[in-house]
Amino acid sequence: MSDQGSAAVKSVVSPDSDAITCEIEIAAPPERVFQALTRSDELMRWWGNDAWEVKVWEMDARAGGKWRMVSGPRQKPAAGPDRYETQGEILECVPPRLLIYSWLSSGHADPKHPTVVRWDLTPAGNATLVKVTHSGLAGEEAARKGYSSGWPMVVQQLQKFVEK
Repeated sequence: MSDQGSAAVKSVVSPDSDAITCEIEIAAPPERVFQALTRSDELMRWWGNDAWEVKVWEMDARAGGKWRMVSGPRQKPAAGPDRYETQGEILECVPPRLLIYSWLSSGHADPKHPTVVRWDLTPAGNATLVKVTHSGLAGEEAARKGYSSGWPMVVQQLQKFVEK
């Protein structure tokens, strides 16, 4: 088992290396956090950082709906791709507590093999405990390594956006 991320973000790789789980508490109600996770206009504003930018984010947040994100580094890399496309289908959507979607990424060793992202939002007093689990990563060693540092950044960006 491996722990990564700052003290504010608990991130764990499962013993079988199939899943990464991150948890963070956000000082906002579940309804507000869910809105930031499911509205394309909001996702465009918070998903990314100084080094990484989202160029397209489309989200049809309903069971059977599709989603798509196009992203890449802000500076053209010396090696490797300068654009990643990630997409999938909403598998389950229970506002404001649960969002599950498939995740197919051009950055995976097998871009046609779907992984699954699950967002659980639990009320915690005046806050929300946010738990994101990305599973199906056992055969994606390079992607899993990237996600173990990427997901903590994502949940911290979500927290920063929602709490402002």
